[in-house]
Formats: sequence, structure tokens, C-alpha cells
Amino acid sequence: MGRASGRVIAVLALWLTTAIASAAGDSEALWRRLAEGGHVILIRHAVTEPGIGDPPGFRVDDCATQRNLSDAGRNDARRMGEAFRSRGIPVGDVRSSRWCRCLETARLAFGRVVPDPMLDSMFREDERAGAKKVSAVREAIARRTGRGNLVLVTHSQNIIALTGESVRSGEMVVVQTDPNNASLRVVGLLPPESF
Repeated sequence: MGRASGRVIAVLALWLTTAIASAAGDSEALWRRLAEGGHVILIRHAVTEPGIGDPPGFRVDDCATQRNLSDAGRNDARRMGEAFRSRGIPVGDVRSSRWCRCLETARLAFGRVVPDPMLDSMFREDERAGAKKVSAVREAIARRTGRGNLVLVTHSQNIIALTGESVRSGEMVVVQTDPNNASLRVVGLLPPESF
């Protein structure tokens, strides 16, 4: 390896180290903000068994017919809950898609959950059905009260439709509403590595 290559590698290593430190600092600032309460947190369910969507014969009322959390996903959900508790993050309502992977994520993290169809997967829905869910979520956010953070556990497609953000399993998106509750503004993201 020549001198120029060595310098390039050193610069890239420094940049990567700086980027990681910056992301960690951003995450800690966002955790501190959540400790104040009053925010909305959209969470994509934790890691599942491999696959996309659900198997043929899927039924929302039967977990045996669905793609469910993996052991790693269950561990991530528990770690998420511990991160909230250890940082003193106030949790208000916890609502979830009725899909078992979302319900289990919420239960393992927060110990309680209310199933809510407005958060059900939009994976195979038409545009009109998806728009109806987005509208229902925005209305629910506008009606929230109390100091605790509103937690909504849902699916990737739903989070994209609400925020434009593509997130990994177990990732959290903290949002605010504009003064007219017409749209959601992303305040920040908390990846699973931050808890």
C-alpha cells in the first residue's frame, strides 16, 4: 500500500469515527428531549424471522399464521424498554398494529399495549386505504393529551407514508406536528444501537 492510499484510509477512518460520535451525540440529545415528555414516537416492530409480508393464509387474529419476532427481535424490544426506563422517559399511551410482531414488540418494551387498526400494515393496501390510515394516525396524534410520550408501534410502509423515512426493524422516529396538525415533522431517529 502506498503513502497516498494510507492517507486516504486514515482520513476515511477519522471521518467514520467522527460520524459515529456525532450520531451517538445526536441520539443522546434526542433521548434527553424525550425525557421532557409530550412527543410522538413511531416505532417499526423489532426484527422478525426472515421474510417479507406474511405467509399465505395469514390471519390477523392468529399469530401462528404470521411472520413473528425472532429471538434477536425479542431481545431488542426488551432493550428498548430498558432504555426508556433507565433514562426515565415518560410513556403515555402505547398503541400498536394488530399484527403479532408489533404487539409483541410493544408488550416486551412497555409491558402494555392497545391494539389499533389505524396502525395495521399498509403493505398490500391500495392508496385510498393507506391514506385513510395516515389520516386516522394524524387525528389521534392531534388529540393526544398528557405529559407522557405517545408510542405508536407499526410497520415500515406506514412510517414511510407518515414521515417519508425508511427505517430498520426496531428503529424509532420522533415526530412533531405542525401548528395545524396537517403534517408530521421528523425531529430525529433512534436506531437500535442507541439503546
